[in-house]
Amino acid sequence: MKNNNKKKWEERLKSTQSRDYDFNTMSGNSLDVLYHPQNIDQDYIDTLGFPGDFPYTRGIHTNLYRGKLWTMRQFAGFGTPKETNQRFKFLLKNGQTGLSVAFDMPTLMGYDADHPISNGEVGHCGVSISSLADMEELFDGIDLSMVSVSMTINGPAIILFAFYVAVALKQNCDIKNIKGTLQNDILKEYMAQKEWIFPPNPSIRIITDMIEYCSKEMPKYNTISVSGYHIREAGSTADQELAFTLANGFEYVKNAIKRGLNVDDFANRISFFFNSHSDFFEEIAKFRAARRIWAKVMKTKFKAKNEKSMQLRFHTQTAGCSLTAQQPENNITRTSIQALAAILGGTQSLHTNSLDETLALPSEKAVEIALRSQQIIAYETGAANVVDPLGGSWLIESLTDRIEKNAYKYFDEIKLLGGVVNCIEEGYFQTQISNSSSAYQKLIESKKRVIIGINDFIKENEEIDIPILEIDESVEKNQINKIKKIKQDRNEKNARKSLEELKVSAEKGFNLVKPIINASMAYCTLGEMVDILKSVYGTWEEKSII
Repeated sequence: MKNNNKKKWEERLKSTQSRDYDFNTMSGNSLDVLYHPQNIDQDYIDTLGFPGDFPYTRGIHTNLYRGKLWTMRQFAGFGTPKETNQRFKFLLKNGQTGLSVAFDMPTLMGYDADHPISNGEVGHCGVSISSLADMEELFDGIDLSMVSVSMTINGPAIILFAFYVAVALKQNCDIKNIKGTLQNDILKEYMAQKEWIFPPNPSIRIITDMIEYCSKEMPKYNTISVSGYHIREAGSTADQELAFTLANGFEYVKNAIKRGLNVDDFANRISFFFNSHSDFFEEIAKFRAARRIWAKVMKTKFKAKNEKSMQLRFHTQTAGCSLTAQQPENNITRTSIQALAAILGGTQSLHTNSLDETLALPSEKAVEIALRSQQIIAYETGAANVVDPLGGSWLIESLTDRIEKNAYKYFDEIKLLGGVVNCIEEGYFQTQISNSSSAYQKLIESKKRVIIGINDFIKENEEIDIPILEIDESVEKNQINKIKKIKQDRNEKNARKSLEELKVSAEKGFNLVKPIINASMAYCTLGEMVDILKSVYGTWEEKSII
């Protein structure tokens, strides 16, 4: 049995493709693809296994980065769709292998650029998207059948997704082959990021609509990226980030099964999005524990049969909350170390933060440096030459086991309190995260945790000489004028009809994806569609935890 596992892995390895690259050390010493104990016992098989084997602690791919490097993404989005389109083309030209879209605050909250509440915010923390016309301009000259696009959008995710699908259809793409990821994780919004529109239960229903639609129409598209990133940015511990994120993932699976979907028809398209913070070894262990927990629960609780349903795939972003405005050049070092932890933990895709992100949206130069950091790790350090190179380390294995154990304790507590939605409504997650954030801040204030440039090694009278990307006031005017023109030029009768059909679909509990695509094609705006859904579902206010 034990030898069979090893033989199966070795057989799979023979059939894998390797990159045309020198995987020896710099001195010419040969490196095996994988290192493991001399004697393979049952405990090794049950807790670690071989890469590509249950429970996937050591990775979901047989030869990992020897076969294919992780996707290198840089979060991009600012100003008008045209400006962001130019940044996309710059990134692709410089070796980026996937696009990741940041939206401005009005878009994130479901408001058009011409809404009074959008005043002063249009294009400032991401790109402004109010209609299909904006999305068409965003991807002008970019073939969506050839590039993987990740979109960081949650509250109005179904509408931005519909815009994206509509653009692909207008490009004559076969949407069955479209690859990409929609963040679409509303549960973590209630816990941490606070950008929701509708109450929790209708929001979950909308997400289930997208899972159902894509499982049938877009089998290569990741309908949801369950995000721990923002939970960590809000102040959680690594244990809480992992436990709360996986609990959310299981909640989405439960609701999709309740809808009548077979777990193996959709679970393989659920991906995850984790934070890579500064505690190097803990982060590596966290990623390994995440794979093991997901695999076990999907197999035992949700009865998944397809191995891909048990394989946790994840994108990683380095920790924005670890960056400092003081001595911002130091952020290059922080980001590089965090990126290395993600790679040693086996990430499938990676975004490295730019050095100037605490000051403004990243400049072109800062983005290039961040991308080059990934490329240096990939090609110059040897980190990509061996699968799970720290597997077997007493420290890493101990931390992996401990994080896994702590996660199950949180799962039990969440179940005892009535489940994820009830915990959100009662403020459980918010309280846990707030308490952890406060405890960490006290360590910094007492200097039991040193942050370079913040509470030690401070540079007095520091002058920061870094170019700042500024958003011109004309961006807002241009976007408002564009909305006016769209409404003047569109077939108003078709637009009104499609909005009415959307309302009826929401009221009757029909799947909303096709009605929203139809409304998008009629050039109904984001705000118009959100208002229709608000009239059916209402809005939600958080319970105070003070």
